[in-house]
Amino acid sequence: MMPISRRRFLRTTLQGTAGLSLCYALAAPAWSRDSSDAIVATPLDEHLLLLTGAGANVVAARGPDGLLMVDGGLEHRSRELIRVALEAASAKRVHTLFNTHWHPEQTGSNERLGKQGAKIIAHVNTKLWLTRRITVDWRPQSYGPMPAKALPSETFYKNATMSAGGEPVEYGYMAQAHTDGDIYVRFRNSNVIAAGGVASQDRWPVLDFQTGGWIGGLVAGLDTLIRVSDDNTRIVPADGAVLTRADLQAQRKMYFGIYERLVKCLTGGLGPEEAVATQPAKGLNPHWGDPAPFVAMAFKSLWGHFAPDA
Repeated sequence: MMPISRRRFLRTTLQGTAGLSLCYALAAPAWSRDSSDAIVATPLDEHLLLLTGAGANVVAARGPDGLLMVDGGLEHRSRELIRVALEAASAKRVHTLFNTHWHPEQTGSNERLGKQGAKIIAHVNTKLWLTRRITVDWRPQSYGPMPAKALPSETFYKNATMSAGGEPVEYGYMAQAHTDGDIYVRFRNSNVIAAGGVASQDRWPVLDFQTGGWIGGLVAGLDTLIRVSDDNTRIVPADGAVLTRADLQAQRKMYFGIYERLVKCLTGGLGPEEAVATQPAKGLNPHWGDPAPFVAMAFKSLWGHFAPDA
């Protein structure tokens, strides 16, 4: 691999700033979609529900003690989301909430459920982000810090297990992928995985390099999901319809191809606008919309991994 001098790295960084602002302006923000839709509960099986319309997909598992929820939608949809979930499950309370990462569409029910006594589980990095004010280029406003009741009350580093209504629940860390705190939650008996933002269905994802995500890690995160799934597993992404293992394999191949092309751009001394202009995602998933914002973020995500200090 061709080394990049610090001077060249800084030059390409500065040259690309203006172009990136345009790319971010073109991006369709993930947190703004579906925010006014009706919240709908759809059974995945006799124990699991998929809730849509609150800003992101939410998986709810019912049991004798109430509901376990994976992600909590946007804050302004939280009250309605919880009401719909409890009514659909004939449950009285939510006892556990997972945050698959720190983003607003995953953590919008933290404060409400935290005040009601629910246990909130997340990776330790997610909790660390939520304790501070987060400012990223792809959001028009900052986010956080969250009050103490809204912070995850239980964190982990690598993998852990629990039981919900008699069903084994496994959850694990996907390292630096979509963010640096991405986790999956697997319901073993139901053979369903809530994958958070690492998996996509209907759009190019926000690759949040400013809070630790990067395209090589996104590929590795998909490798993790493929490893813990089988051909019959249903994978619930942050947005859109349920995926299969074959869908994940196709995404993994696509992202790795983009990754390889962007590494060549970076090691060749190109800046962000120039890398986007090479169209490394040309012809890939055209129904996802313009890939330029994703490509720009993916390119910037490489800088911390491929630019040496020398």
